[in-house]
Amino acid sequence: MKLVKTLLIAAAGLAAVTAQAEKLTVAATAVPHAEILEHIKPLLARQGVELDVKVFTDYVQPNLQLAEKRVDANYFQTKPYLVEFNKNRGTTLVTGVPVHVEPFGAYSRKVKKAAELKDGAVVAIPNETSNAGRALVLLDKNGVIKLKDPANILSTVKDIVANPKKLQFKELEAATLPRVLDQVDLALINTNYALEAKLVPTRDALFIEDARSPYANYLVTRADNQNAAAVKKLALALQSADVKAFIEKKYNGAVVPAF
Repeated sequence: MKLVKTLLIAAAGLAAVTAQAEKLTVAATAVPHAEILEHIKPLLARQGVELDVKVFTDYVQPNLQLAEKRVDANYFQTKPYLVEFNKNRGTTLVTGVPVHVEPFGAYSRKVKKAAELKDGAVVAIPNETSNAGRALVLLDKNGVIKLKDPANILSTVKDIVANPKKLQFKELEAATLPRVLDQVDLALINTNYALEAKLVPTRDALFIEDARSPYANYLVTRADNQNAAAVKKLALALQSADVKAFIEKKYNGAVVPAF
């Protein structure tokens, strides 16, 4: 009887701890963001935080839903993207900690190197400012085009001052770029979408950013909850030695820690 009573008390205590767990809903794209978040779920659960990962396939809804307080945070974007989003959408989202860098790459199923691109070749790039600029800077760095200011991460096709092969640029939604690889000569693709399409950036990209890329992917919150206890626990977990080891082992250079 005493043992039964002890077990009942222990169960009640466990139920109380569970009931007190704070739920934290985080919006993320599937790879690698949601995978990294899933990895830290058990750690956060032990700290009293129930992590709910909401997966998105685009770069707009995660920010809109955060601004509308439908989620508590998101994890999918770079700081230049967020700055441009806030400016264009009138939102006031804030960056938390940087977690990883996804080196941006150029892919093709028609040529093996940039020098093989024919005159008038079609090059697909993302259609929003920060990633379009990132694509153009990478093309400039690899001698495909010349920009007015190679350091301007918000460059547009209007800033191209030399285009010796008269390349034609198609600006498309970032998520669709892997799907048009057969229709274009070259596509500049964000690594998360490349990984989802089963491309291996370190093997399949004709050229790619190196680990010194300034485009870290951040945890993003609102000003009203950036200092909440659960958000701070999430930030610490994302910058833990365990996450660093997980990223290095799982992604083999396609994703690199930013801390």
